Amino acid sequence: MQTYDAILPAPMCRLGARFDGDALTRLDFLPLDTPVSKQLDARAEPLACELAAYWSDPTHVFDLRFALAGTPFQQRVWQALRAIPPGQPTTYGALAKQLGTAARAVGQACGSNPLPILVPCHRVVAAHGLGGFMHAAAGAPLDVKTWLLAHEQHAPDHDDR
Repeated sequence: MQTYDAILPAPMCRLGARFDGDALTRLDFLPLDTPVSKQLDARAEPLACELAAYWSDPTHVFDLRFALAGTPFQQRVWQALRAIPPGQPTTYGALAKQLGTAARAVGQACGSNPLPILVPCHRVVAAHGLGGFMHAAAGAPLDVKTWLLAHEQHAPDHDDR
């Protein structure tokens, strides 16, 4: 079983957070019945505030110290994910074309993303459907992806177009 430095509430699940020093290194989706941390330490408090801002406004830009550990290719994909605006999902194929690689490779990098939501891999969908999420093709992870996409669909910038 994974250990977390903090377990935070979210509208559709719980979020398990891990830190290395002051840097957030991992954010995992956990079942809704997972008990939340009763008290947050100085590292988790800013994360809780930033997430609360995102739940209120899906256009919120996260301002957190984090460390992404991955291959150079994964880092490149994750950087591209951070440029996708809320409410404007793209496809694995379109992102792959932008990066000069294969859609399957983009999907693998998305699935290996250690900081979902902050690095918004949920904004990448299949050409004809939702696609996978966090290396899952069904179940709770896809419910989370669906919720996040719906949440961002109601972003002010999207509704005003």
